[in-house]
Amino acid sequence: MHSPHWRHTFESGINRNQSRIAKRQKTVARALLLLLASAGLAGCTEKLPTLKQVAAPAISSFSASPASIVNGSTTTLSWSTTGATSIAITPGTFASTAAAGSVILSPTATTTFTLTATNTTGSATATQTVTVTQPTLPTISSFAASPTSITLGGISTLSWTTSGATTLNIAPGNLASTAASGNVNVSPETTTTYVLTATNAAGSVTASATVTLTSSGGALSITTTSCPGGTQNTAYAGCTIAATGGNPPYTFSLDDSGNYPPLPEGLTLDSSSGEITGPLIGGQGTYTPEIVVKDATGATANAQIAFAMNGSSAFLANVFTSASIFHHRVDAATTNLPVDTSPAAPMYSGYLPETIKPFFGNNSNAPFPNGIPAIEVPYNEPDVAVSTTVYQSYFTSGPIPAYAPVEGTSNSTGDRHVLVYLEPGNGTNPALYEMWQGIYLDGPWTDSSNAEWPNVSTDALTPQGQGTSDAAGLPVGPLLANADEVIGTGSPAAPNGTIKHPIRFTLNHMLNYWVWPATQTAGVGSCDDASGNPIPVENEVSQATPPSSCTMSGAAGEIYRLMASVPTPACAATSPQAAIIITAFRNYGIILADNGDSGGLIGTPDARWNDADLECLTSLTLGDFEPVNVSSLMVSNDSGATSH
Repeated sequence: MHSPHWRHTFESGINRNQSRIAKRQKTVARALLLLLASAGLAGCTEKLPTLKQVAAPAISSFSASPASIVNGSTTTLSWSTTGATSIAITPGTFASTAAAGSVILSPTATTTFTLTATNTTGSATATQTVTVTQPTLPTISSFAASPTSITLGGISTLSWTTSGATTLNIAPGNLASTAASGNVNVSPETTTTYVLTATNAAGSVTASATVTLTSSGGALSITTTSCPGGTQNTAYAGCTIAATGGNPPYTFSLDDSGNYPPLPEGLTLDSSSGEITGPLIGGQGTYTPEIVVKDATGATANAQIAFAMNGSSAFLANVFTSASIFHHRVDAATTNLPVDTSPAAPMYSGYLPETIKPFFGNNSNAPFPNGIPAIEVPYNEPDVAVSTTVYQSYFTSGPIPAYAPVEGTSNSTGDRHVLVYLEPGNGTNPALYEMWQGIYLDGPWTDSSNAEWPNVSTDALTPQGQGTSDAAGLPVGPLLANADEVIGTGSPAAPNGTIKHPIRFTLNHMLNYWVWPATQTAGVGSCDDASGNPIPVENEVSQATPPSSCTMSGAAGEIYRLMASVPTPACAATSPQAAIIITAFRNYGIILADNGDSGGLIGTPDARWNDADLECLTSLTLGDFEPVNVSSLMVSNDSGATSH
């Protein structure tokens, strides 16, 4: 217990402190009065305001609408406050100074948002939870067509039942809807599969229904049975393929399986109208393509229609001069040219029983034209690019039109020779362009080899050993039997023409040497010279100084004439076309040009050939022919010109 003395002393200390504080307050008051006086405010009797404390903010409301959403949707957060100088919503970075307002948010998961209202005194908070559910794919309960089959112009109803979709679409047609169930009428012009697509935020699902178009007009068929023929290098008269039955509209095309030819070169088929036109016919011979028509349901019908094209090949007689070996008679009666006794000259004995076989005609290779075609183009025919892929190339561009005919047509897998004669004019020389395995597929041309005779008025041959589009290094065009020279000024039934050149033919195997006027070979066998030394193969051998022996015979370029002792076959009396060709066998002979079927005689395709008439040629065999020694006519082995 403290003593009274201690208590007195303590109280005295307190009193002294209070006295000192009072004195300090008076001093501060006096100083303030002096300051006011110096500012001219000493006489102011108005009292200073009393400072009051600011109230803390208050949140009246904080809500979400809607409070539950599907992922990908939005919600609106709204607030109302008093006394707040700033607003913030977390999570996130949203901030505002508005006492009341809203913001749109799209949370991807269930989230509790906190509103914080703040001023200088303090802050207040409120929370609101937004529930987020994950979406699920919509479902299609049914999607069907009724009826499922209709005729052209008929109606089918597409009906659907779905759930959970925000949008619906039916294609083709782009029919859009937001109705969970419904129907729509359709009237397709061909068999159609419709696809219903149901979509929401989770994605899409599909279902399909097919409406089949059935025939209402009987069986689909092509009613056109024939089309006009034409003549090469003239405009085509035109033909329209007609169809009936099925369900129009129709679509026309050609069978491109390779089993049928295309239209003759220069002709085109309009797929919608069935019209066949051509400003300039290129093809020659008889083509029988397969025409295909398809109706609106997809049903098809086929028909073969023949296009008989006459050639226009008289120009071939102008290739090389009349003094050329290619236009020189070889019959013994008028030329006294002897039999070639060289061991290289005769055809191999095993081939002699083979008959003459005309590899040309009208319909002898149906449905494809039979023979090697040729075409004449004007002197100003534009050059086009030509790409050679295998053997020698004399030209990389030439006047080869897109309508130039191809041997066997573009659907052939054979030799596909393309022969183009450029007529002279305006300073341009007459020229011959030949391709082997020519192909034109929307341009440019390609070939496996080609050859050019840039001026056929000079009788110049191609270089020795360089080759041409023919195995013997010979030109092909001027050595073909063609209908124009046989018919002359007569008619196919009563021809009066003449052939004034040897006709190209083949043997199964030629000898592996050539004689003038050939410049190359592709054969078998070998020969020895007069001293018994081997002669290098694939070289020229002379008829004037022949080899002493050979293991094979039948040199490339050898000319053979029908022996005078062989009578004209009796059938020639009723086969006028064959009779003219047989006369050519005697006067101009046949020339060995390539490997192939033994006795194969080559000509141009032409609708004017009479196949039954040409059959008479098969009455002759290779044994009826003898080789001719033409060495006395040769001026140079690089020229086809003759000495007399």
